[in-house]
Amino acid sequence: MKVKPIAEIVAFLQPYAEEVGVEIVDAAWDMRTRSLTVFIDMAGGLDLDTCEKFHNAIDAPLDLLDPTFGAPYTLNCSSPGLDRPFKTEADFLRHIGEKVEVRLYAPWEGKKYYEGELVAFREGNVVLRSEKGEEVIPFEKCAKVCLDIEV
Repeated sequence: MKVKPIAEIVAFLQPYAEEVGVEIVDAAWDMRTRSLTVFIDMAGGLDLDTCEKFHNAIDAPLDLLDPTFGAPYTLNCSSPGLDRPFKTEADFLRHIGEKVEVRLYAPWEGKKYYEGELVAFREGNVVLRSEKGEEVIPFEKCAKVCLDIEV
């Protein structure tokens, strides 16, 4: 099944996201289930009513865009979850002052795992404050940066 590029779909949906007051943080096409999932978030967290409002706002416009070139598909709108990876500068800026965990592809300065308070994201670096002081980790070395969820 042929599908339009995800970046094109997200760009098309952006004005609808702004209208509803949400941010599109990711989108994914699942070939097996023939479903398009748009992951959204908003300041203060997301609730089911907002997901439904966004779904209703994009349903008809997506039919006009025709992302699957006429083939049937399922549209899902979802929260990315608390432990979603940070992908954009906006993700980092939104979580300044919060505790995060950083997992690396390979050891950096002898470690593959860091945790601490996110102080900044500048010049392509994740800046943490930990018990060892300020640690600067190049984002390119990060496999995953996300909130440190304590249960």
